[in-house]
Amino acid sequence: MTFYKSRSESTELVIFRSIINRMNLSTNDKQYYYNLKKGFEGELLFDSYVEKLQCDDCLVLNDLLFKVNKTTFQIDSLIIMSDAIYLFEVKNFEGDYVYIPYSNQILPKSKEVEITNPLIQLQRAESLLRQLLQSLGFRIPIKASVVFVNPTFNLYQAPLDKPIIFPNQITRYLKQLEFKTLPITYKHKQLADKLISLHLSESEYSQIPSYNYDQLRKGITCAVCHSFLVTIEDYSCICTECGHVENVSASVLRCVKEFKLLFPDAKITTAAIFEWCRVVESRKRINRILEKNYTLVGKTRGAYFE
Repeated sequence: MTFYKSRSESTELVIFRSIINRMNLSTNDKQYYYNLKKGFEGELLFDSYVEKLQCDDCLVLNDLLFKVNKTTFQIDSLIIMSDAIYLFEVKNFEGDYVYIPYSNQILPKSKEVEITNPLIQLQRAESLLRQLLQSLGFRIPIKASVVFVNPTFNLYQAPLDKPIIFPNQITRYLKQLEFKTLPITYKHKQLADKLISLHLSESEYSQIPSYNYDQLRKGITCAVCHSFLVTIEDYSCICTECGHVENVSASVLRCVKEFKLLFPDAKITTAAIFEWCRVVESRKRINRILEKNYTLVGKTRGAYFE
């Protein structure tokens, strides 16, 4: 199985990972980042199940963001088959939860902390997707489910009449899809291409906290454990925390990419990257790496790389 639209980390998640390592964030911001990270890990886990699908006649689209009638909504995973579109709201909840029948809520068993109800999220996504399909002239049934992927998840008083897939049911549910599909047509691929073309790259509701250059700790971080305990020996950056070894050039280029992401309006100069990396001992070495991998614009003091 290959994904017709693959999944990647959002810019919001990548920026959060960078700044949480370089500055002190509030407890709320840290919790928000943790939820983002955990949610993405859960989606990747679900992808690992979907990858095992032995199905040539289905199109898998991941990580979609749409706007319909001024309303933005996200879809974690979508499988287009001949008979229907299968929509999945993926949740990576850990531990024990309780379903409250009279309010249709799902709450953590250990504490009365209200969470965003995944069943309501699913209902909203399904309704908006149906509106989108109708506006595009496609009429195809939608079969929507909430998928709990974390093997430690348990839901007490679980309702039998709700579209819920539990961790130990995922493989069996997906396996059933293999035996019920007919060949997809050009129209199905046309629909998939249209949905991809309508996908929004970034959400307007991003909650990245404000930051500036002076607030952020400078230095090369380990590509694996994100520690600042990195030393340079000849052509290698070595993390004294986890032992990961990376070529100096690769480390610097990774830092350039991070610098450009955090400060998109800033120019890439030898001085700026030298200060950002810190542990590289000479500007000449930084300059050689930049010259080899970027194009120099200008020849005066205002020259920069792009």
